[in-house]
Amino acid sequence: MAVLNIIKEGDATLRKTSRPVEEITPRITRLLDDMVETMHVADGCGLAAVQVGVLRRIVVIECEIGEIYEMINPEIIKKSGHQEEAEGCLSLPGKAGITSRPAKVTVKYTDRKGDEYELTGTGLLARAICHECDHLDGKLFTDKGVFLREMEDED
Repeated sequence: MAVLNIIKEGDATLRKTSRPVEEITPRITRLLDDMVETMHVADGCGLAAVQVGVLRRIVVIECEIGEIYEMINPEIIKKSGHQEEAEGCLSLPGKAGITSRPAKVTVKYTDRKGDEYELTGTGLLARAICHECDHLDGKLFTDKGVFLREMEDED
């Protein structure tokens, strides 16, 4: 596995729409492995392929340690409720904001083996699913920010 470079705000790639994955190849499974490794090293709970410069509809999420979701072509099919919580992004270091998201979402996706799943998440998992799926459509959490603030370094 390799740690990939996470592109930052200002890179035009972050605003592009990602293309669907048509076939799960060894290159796609290697990308999934590298994305999980990169997410761990960056201490994040989610990462979209576009954030590492790959315009494919792929995200990885880990809100609970050891519970990793690798989603190929994720599609949110249900949303309900409302939550306003703090949010940040590995591509926008030093920025945080209170955003409005659904409290509960159901996402349909394919895993690395080609099996289809539906996952319903609440709280942080719902927020992470929405956040990462937004990346696939070129949207950043700052587009939804109710309140944004610059964070200070903790050195």
